[in-house]
Amino acid sequence: MPNEPKQSVDKQSAPWLEHYPSCVPLTLKYPTIPAWGLLDQTAHSYSDREACIYYKQRLTYAELLEQARRVADTLVRMGVQPGDRVAIMLPNMPETLATLNGIWMAGGIVVALSPLMVPAEVSAMLKATECRVVVALDLLAPLVTRGEVRPEHVIFTTLKDRLPHWQRLGYAFAKIRRLGFWPAADAPNQHFYEDELARSDRQFQPIEPNSLDDPAFILPTGGTTGRPKAVVLTHRNLVANAWQLFHWAGKDVAKHKILSIVPFFHSYGMSTCVMNGAAMAATLVLHHRFIPRVALRLIEQHQPSVFPAVPAMLTALNELLRRKPIDFKELRFCISGGAPLDPAIANEFAQHSGATVVEGYGLSEASPVTHTGPLDGTNRLGTIGLPMPDTEARIVDEETGAYTLAPSKVGELVIRGPQVMSGYWKDPEATAAVIRDGWLHTGDLATCDEDGFFRIVDRKKDLIITSGFNVYPTDVEHVLRQCPGIADVAIIGFPDPQRGEIVKAVIATDPNVSFDQKHFDRFASEYLAKHKRPSIVEVLNGDLPRNFLGKVLRRELREQCAMENNEVETASVADSTA
Repeated sequence: MPNEPKQSVDKQSAPWLEHYPSCVPLTLKYPTIPAWGLLDQTAHSYSDREACIYYKQRLTYAELLEQARRVADTLVRMGVQPGDRVAIMLPNMPETLATLNGIWMAGGIVVALSPLMVPAEVSAMLKATECRVVVALDLLAPLVTRGEVRPEHVIFTTLKDRLPHWQRLGYAFAKIRRLGFWPAADAPNQHFYEDELARSDRQFQPIEPNSLDDPAFILPTGGTTGRPKAVVLTHRNLVANAWQLFHWAGKDVAKHKILSIVPFFHSYGMSTCVMNGAAMAATLVLHHRFIPRVALRLIEQHQPSVFPAVPAMLTALNELLRRKPIDFKELRFCISGGAPLDPAIANEFAQHSGATVVEGYGLSEASPVTHTGPLDGTNRLGTIGLPMPDTEARIVDEETGAYTLAPSKVGELVIRGPQVMSGYWKDPEATAAVIRDGWLHTGDLATCDEDGFFRIVDRKKDLIITSGFNVYPTDVEHVLRQCPGIADVAIIGFPDPQRGEIVKAVIATDPNVSFDQKHFDRFASEYLAKHKRPSIVEVLNGDLPRNFLGKVLRRELREQCAMENNEVETASVADSTA
């Protein structure tokens, strides 16, 4: 298919570019193909190249394409029509790659379901998207078959046959504990992945979407009741972000192996591994969950050159590498995303591995990557780097979002580019709230320096205003993590009638060092301005609440504070009434 040029943006039509030299678009020529087209192209150009490695299983690109065609034929035989939603609830495994592309080849729309969801979340998403078919891991069957909403068909696959012998018994016990038995073979709507593919057509001809702006990927962003909010990414969005990453990385083809542990059900893993991997003709070294010692073993065994990660992964790997270094022969790039990256963690992993470690930034609404550090040695730790090719970014005032701020001023980061979502699923009001005049308002507070490097300061909703002073939780957390006895800390605002909010610190202590409240207070007084010092300190027995990418969930901590505050107010009213 012919390439379609993208128009440039010049400084005359966009005066704000004077402040942001790194945002001038590069006008890439994007392939005008659907989401499955990247796999199709690579399979024809590099048919014998290994597409993925999972334990002892290896699939070439030709074999993966054939399996995707069989998945598509299976779905069509089950009645899936163009535009129908098909959910996938699988960890990182070869079936995930084949199923994603197979759904697109059948004309369907992928609905990403996290294996970490609870039944209420699964049911809400299936109902909201009117999902007809679900492809799931056998261990996750209860989330699909015992919920309020039942899909027309469920296709099960399993990890068991590929696990090492000593793990198979544990897998069987886990299945019995969760299911009681394997899903009934005679259940009319339950099918086995391997059986269905065995009787499918490997020559299935993929169905082209009516438009590249048709939905391809629906990703839930929260909500357990009613209609959950979900991002809709188009075929154009997914291909564009893969192409941007491909060009940013230097356009190497068939030279890379990507350690693919970040989950594919999240847009980060989908873009950096699944889509970018196909664009690069890379080999994906798969594993279904992050286990530090297993990750190091995979690096030693397969010597990947690229490692998309999150900071929590690098922290865990650093701890192991201090005790037992390994030989990193090929690792060139490590891209960290999902949460802020501490420069000390990045430097240590770079020393252990010899790789260039950069921090990236993105959000589900942008497919997700919008910024990342350059790989040519000019990266600046502590920043999210530069915008991706053809991605326009600027800092605007928080109140109206109408005025571009000068370099180094804190404001809201807004983004425009071919990877920005079409909107939220059947929610035009929520869409209009975040996409205004073509710009995606991220809700993140950031700065941009004179050279165009961006730095995230905090979420707008995380900003604490106490006695008129702005307190950015990330800045306070960075300081307090240096205090002895603290493993991690989260800073949130707590309602206060006099000051509006006061600063609260929720601390996870280091089990190897005793925590001293008085020493903590002295440390805060020495290194933090008065309005930034915690007025309330809560010490946890365990870790801070986190999502599957390791990001601390300040929202949960704020909700807990609100409940506690309401209980105190209720008790006070009861006391005064008595």
